[in-house]
Amino acid sequence: MHQSSLDSMLAFRNRYLEGRKDQPLSILDLGSLDVNGSYREYFEVSPWTYRGIDMAAGKNVDIVLQDPYDWRELRSGSADVVVSGQAFEHIEFFWLTMLEIARALKPGGLCCLIAPSAGPEHRYPVDCWRFYPDGFAALARFASLEVVEVYSRNGTTGYPDESDLWRDTVLVCRKPAPAKPSLWKPRLRRYLVRMLLRS
Repeated sequence: MHQSSLDSMLAFRNRYLEGRKDQPLSILDLGSLDVNGSYREYFEVSPWTYRGIDMAAGKNVDIVLQDPYDWRELRSGSADVVVSGQAFEHIEFFWLTMLEIARALKPGGLCCLIAPSAGPEHRYPVDCWRFYPDGFAALARFASLEVVEVYSRNGTTGYPDESDLWRDTVLVCRKPAPAKPSLWKPRLRRYLVRMLLRS
């Protein structure tokens, strides 16, 4: 975890959650395994409930997912906030994971994703993607989430840990309140995507 990613997530917390410190928010951190740092200290604030989720057990992991594309361990509409940093470039079929984020979020829930738009290959165990603002915005729309803010860090900021190398893209999106309670569209979309992957 590089310093600019930590700073971007702290900026998200300060901008979007500072006024909600007295609310019992449920916060999920996807890809939470502590590799040179984590976001836990930003979100482990009473009365908030922070849970780290990842594919392997380890430091800062509260829930081990059996399938990155089908989070059976988490109920639909159970999270107020989902955050993820430096994970999406390592997820082969990230669009399916985005559907799970949307499913896990409550209506009105917020999501903050941070992933590189540049930088060298760094397998963990694979390194598949880089993300630009247009790509993250399209990903949010694919999952029927509203884009609140999306940008890339560009230029030289002088981080001593070479954070500038990654030129992180940051997406903040919100799950809209449904006009009518209906789950058929997300379920149908997940089913169709899974069928395409099998063929």
